Amino acid sequence: MSGSRVMIGLLVPLKRNLVADCSASNISIFRGDNVVGRSNLTVADKRVSRRHISLKASFDGSTEIVVEGPNPVILRSGGQRKIISSLEKAKLVDGDIIELIPGLFLFKYVNVGDEHASPKTESRILKKEKRHSDVEASVIKKFREAAENVTFSCSLQEKDFFKQDTASVAIRSAAPQSKTTDISMSCNDVEAIHHFRVPQQKIESTFRLMQVQGLPAWANTSSVTITDVIQGNVLVAILSNYMVDMDWLMSACPNLRKIPHVLVVHGESDGAEDHFKKAKPPNWVFHKPSLPIAFGTHHSKAMLLVYPKGVRIVVHTANLIFVDWNNKSQGLWMQDFPWKDNDLSTDSFFENDLVDYLKNLKLPEFTAKLPAIGNVNINAAFFKKFDYSSAKVRLIASVPGYHTGSNLNKWGHMKLRSVLNNCAFDKEFCKSPLVYQFSSLGSLDEKWLSEFTVSMSSGVSSDKSPLGMGKPLIIWPTVEDVRCSIEGYAAGSAIPSPQKNVEKDFLKKYWAKWKADHVGRCRAMPHIKTYTRYNAQNLAWFLLTSANLSKAAWGALQKNNSQLMIRSYELGVLFLPSSKADGWQFSCTDNHGLQQEKCKSTSAGGGGKTRLTTLCCKGNNTTDYSEVIQLPVPYQLPPQPYTSEDVPWSWDRRYTKKDVYGQVWPRRVQLYTNQDS
Repeated sequence: MSGSRVMIGLLVPLKRNLVADCSASNISIFRGDNVVGRSNLTVADKRVSRRHISLKASFDGSTEIVVEGPNPVILRSGGQRKIISSLEKAKLVDGDIIELIPGLFLFKYVNVGDEHASPKTESRILKKEKRHSDVEASVIKKFREAAENVTFSCSLQEKDFFKQDTASVAIRSAAPQSKTTDISMSCNDVEAIHHFRVPQQKIESTFRLMQVQGLPAWANTSSVTITDVIQGNVLVAILSNYMVDMDWLMSACPNLRKIPHVLVVHGESDGAEDHFKKAKPPNWVFHKPSLPIAFGTHHSKAMLLVYPKGVRIVVHTANLIFVDWNNKSQGLWMQDFPWKDNDLSTDSFFENDLVDYLKNLKLPEFTAKLPAIGNVNINAAFFKKFDYSSAKVRLIASVPGYHTGSNLNKWGHMKLRSVLNNCAFDKEFCKSPLVYQFSSLGSLDEKWLSEFTVSMSSGVSSDKSPLGMGKPLIIWPTVEDVRCSIEGYAAGSAIPSPQKNVEKDFLKKYWAKWKADHVGRCRAMPHIKTYTRYNAQNLAWFLLTSANLSKAAWGALQKNNSQLMIRSYELGVLFLPSSKADGWQFSCTDNHGLQQEKCKSTSAGGGGKTRLTTLCCKGNNTTDYSEVIQLPVPYQLPPQPYTSEDVPWSWDRRYTKKDVYGQVWPRRVQLYTNQDS
């Protein structure tokens, strides 16, 4: 096993421009025989054999490469590029570059064995602590030497044999700093998600990224699949989404066939609905909510799963299609809630918001037989039967219509404005920046963007003074991001914004890069939608939602700000710092009953307050906080603004530079069932 072997070197994945590819894992080369093949790649390619090359590494630092597969390999050594055919051998030295397929899948060999290579010291090296210490120092030295020849975009992270050579970028708010301000760092740590673990009782306090096929194992730490969500003895399932691929859904989640009642709320075309009716099981019902205003969609992505013990509420960002659950950067939040002791139990913000939203969907009512309850009508009011008092998030929804009076602050960005205005935040967030990150850009103008930013900047500090306007940045993939992604240009079909929306002059000052080294998702294009206010790695609040940046999704004020017009259905969850000192731990799928969970303060002055941070937060001063909740924000904070060379992706432009699959754009892409798309 690798844990008891001596590391001799590393294969460091490179991009075509010889910049280290931080979205892929390094391959450790140990003394003796090593095999490299298809399983080591972030993208499956059948031209790469499962046993493509073998490397035989010796204690003296010498390494021999043998081509095991039928396809030739390119070795760049000593300034020359030579072909090594099947079954041929060659010597591999420090700094050599291997192309597993000519021009593709590049790896740089970094030898680390010669600096501690002595048979007399082997027994010492095999001791875990000593081996880690020696190898760490050796690898750091080699990477520093390699950096002279290769521009590395990765940070070198401590504990994984990597350390950062340059100081982290400090972000300091113009506002006065509180005594609890963390050490300010930029999110440059490679593999930060490697250490992200979510205890079962804390799942509802954070969200998780969805699993992406082809990424190294560390990048999928604590990630989820659809079978992790729809599990156990589900009695009723309501699946809300925009796009639905029935064939894929049934194959990806066979448990759906066992659920007695399934209601699918969707935004598909009439033609797709005809297909649903022909292909659906007899216990499935489909519903497309009405769209009273033109150019709206039913875009919300959620699941409501009723169990004998309670209900599971899930809010996420993926369409019910293969590529969304396998190839994209996506997010998902869920929490389980028990049945109320009686119908007279106190309601909550979460309950009121959920039931109001469901009423607007005008769901078709049906009857279900539930254990210990009997026949019940499944409708919006049914969901009042559950106790949501332990909810760790607020719902932020949009429904189409012209909202006035008491409904003005009920939906869209005005709902977010209303909730934030009732929250007090630390002073460090006064005038702190904002991030808008999404996958589709509407036809915006500066006036509306200012209106939207007012809502995003809402809230007061601890002394009740307004936080003040924050400066937003828009995180959006560049053409190069899409071209080099794990799907190539095909990923651009899920970033469906035309040139006329993207290339408006006033937007240029807002563009920032999709940089996701710390979660291994640089090449997994974002379909996730998030909005946040931050200072360094601390978060005032964080919103995970289906809503893209558009008037249709968020609404636009009309009639002297007395009316909010919204075209689409959207749903999101807002994470806020909490002042609750205790709560209920509950699961619909485990065998334990309802248990009270006491939040333990880390200090006498904790007071039950929580603090939201990114995965890259370091050096927390938690004196005034009982708990620090880490959210797997999938992009770097602070975001890096575009350079003059960066071009924002728009899907109706023509791109002739070939992608990683040798394709140009436009390209016809199949979104349904075909798993090779």
